Amino acid sequence: MDFVLPSNFAGGAPTVPPIDFKALLNAEQFAAVTAPAGPLLVLAGAGSGKTRTLTYRVAYLLSQGVKPGEILLLTFTNKAAKEMLHRVHDLTGIEPARFWGGTFHSLGNRALRMYGEAIKLPKNFTILDADESESLLKQTVEAGDKLFFKDKTNPRPGPLFSVLSLARNTQLSLADTVSKNFPQYQDIAHLFPKFAAAYEKAKREQSVVDYDDLLELWLKLLTDAPEVGAYFANRFRYVLVDEYQDTNTIQAQIVDKLGAHHCVMAVGDDAQCIYSWRGADFENIMSFPERHPGTVIHRIEVNYRSTPEILDFANGVLNAQPKGRHFDKELRAARAHSVKPYVVQTMDDREQAEFILKRIHSLINDDGVSAKEIAILYRSHFLALEVQLALSRAGIPYQITSGVKFFERQHVRDLVALLRFVYNPSDAQAWQRIAILLPKVGEKGAQKIHAAALDHARLMQRNFIDALDTDDVKSKVAKDAKDDWSNFCASLRQVADAMSTQKPADTVTVALEGWYGDYLKGAYADYMDRLEELKALVGFAARFGEMQDLLAQIVLLNGETSDKHVDANEEAIKLTTIHQAKGLEYDVVFLIGAADGQFPTRRSIESGDVEEERRLFYVAVTRAKNELYISYPKVASRAGPGGMMLSPSRFLQELPEELYEELRIKRSYGW
Repeated sequence: MDFVLPSNFAGGAPTVPPIDFKALLNAEQFAAVTAPAGPLLVLAGAGSGKTRTLTYRVAYLLSQGVKPGEILLLTFTNKAAKEMLHRVHDLTGIEPARFWGGTFHSLGNRALRMYGEAIKLPKNFTILDADESESLLKQTVEAGDKLFFKDKTNPRPGPLFSVLSLARNTQLSLADTVSKNFPQYQDIAHLFPKFAAAYEKAKREQSVVDYDDLLELWLKLLTDAPEVGAYFANRFRYVLVDEYQDTNTIQAQIVDKLGAHHCVMAVGDDAQCIYSWRGADFENIMSFPERHPGTVIHRIEVNYRSTPEILDFANGVLNAQPKGRHFDKELRAARAHSVKPYVVQTMDDREQAEFILKRIHSLINDDGVSAKEIAILYRSHFLALEVQLALSRAGIPYQITSGVKFFERQHVRDLVALLRFVYNPSDAQAWQRIAILLPKVGEKGAQKIHAAALDHARLMQRNFIDALDTDDVKSKVAKDAKDDWSNFCASLRQVADAMSTQKPADTVTVALEGWYGDYLKGAYADYMDRLEELKALVGFAARFGEMQDLLAQIVLLNGETSDKHVDANEEAIKLTTIHQAKGLEYDVVFLIGAADGQFPTRRSIESGDVEEERRLFYVAVTRAKNELYISYPKVASRAGPGGMMLSPSRFLQELPEELYEELRIKRSYGW
């Protein structure tokens, strides 16, 4: 090896001013912060002061003579690391730069820059961004299979990269990864290993790494270069990990290697492990005591956020978990008693939205609650459609913190553009949006095709859509798009036929089952979720008897919701998925769509895997500080005319009735 491992790495022990830890922490926090060296698992319940505990643990170690360079702090965001180390600086005067603190990826990069040559990674390696990674993957796939990306049902480079990335981070085979997370690619999964191998080879030849390599190669460095692994294990006498329940397989193995001497403090909450779709492995936190013999478990259960009634409800959710599949814990309130959570059954999604609207008016106007302290949480984007419409019509500002509004989402706009074009073939903007989805068709190409079809239709006195599939027009189509062209044109004709003979909801279904549905499958790794959202559009369309009314309403709604930018600090209701709400808190929370099939989702029920959904439910209810409303529709109107009957979420049915109060809505919308 052509480098020398340093022998003196930590510098002198700093002088830390006296800190009265006992006065500044509650009893549970104090016990964890001052725990003797050894493996520690700190189960920090929602709202219990997790960040405070980690910060004071670092300060305590410094006060005991530990050098800053002997402490490693691993987090999931650079913001979290900076916040903690700045708090440590305020407490101790020790500069953040003296610590190794940051995300797994940033510290992996740092380690590889120092010692990557031990695994034949040159020091001048460069890191590909997401676009560059997908571009290189595309090149390597096409070098071995020129036709792969020409089949629109096959994943494009972005979704394919997502499949490979998830397999790498979970260390599952590609076959298992596809079967579990990307069933739409089941028939072609056998091709993926050779694509992955070609991509890896190309990266090594170019001395480049992607984002996932920063973890994979760091683990390889710790494993395959024993002297480097020993150096890091000896250097970092104390390893502290934030949000440990969110670690994936590689991250947990890195922690195990770095904490080989078992001075690891893992801080997290098994009840808030909700990111398996991103690679997080629930088993990491559950098996921590087995992997680190002698682990002492500390529970931090005093909650400073929510009322006792909300916490009783949350504890009820946890108590319904299967025995032996979680750590026992019980949140205890530091606040005074207040009202119980409310459970509200509505007739349908629209009545649910009307209830929320009326209650928001009352909260703001009668109770003085700030609009930005009110959040509407949901499991999936489509569940919030009716609420968005109701808020827009009422002129109430709202901010979607988990993405864009329903009708502005890319796939929704695509499908609406297809409907607009079929309804009015002269709509060049709608045509352009769908035409450029074809391979190698750009804006200019789309314009040429449209002009040729228009000329041919006039000359031959044919219907515009029929003219698209003639040889004269097809000659203007890019070579790569010609295989797709006939199916594309046939699908447009089917939509046109449906539009002239059927209701708008049926027409939307035909559009979704045709060419665009196939395109969707290849364009997005989260195809199943987006398909669900587009099915919600079928339900919305069922309100209308004429296509022109549906299309006009969508445009008007977009105008109403897009004309005003809402600043993050402005008085606006927050709408967000539960995943995006993790770590946040609000005075009042409305959790909508709490029906079986919506939350938990139908897919999780069918696969027999609802435990992560239960944890997500727990995360949702623990966002509320003062008031919690949980609602569900009796009828899923998105299923089309007649709807589909729903039952309350099993997570509600499992709870003792004394934990909540039922609000019954009168059909006059009184309650």
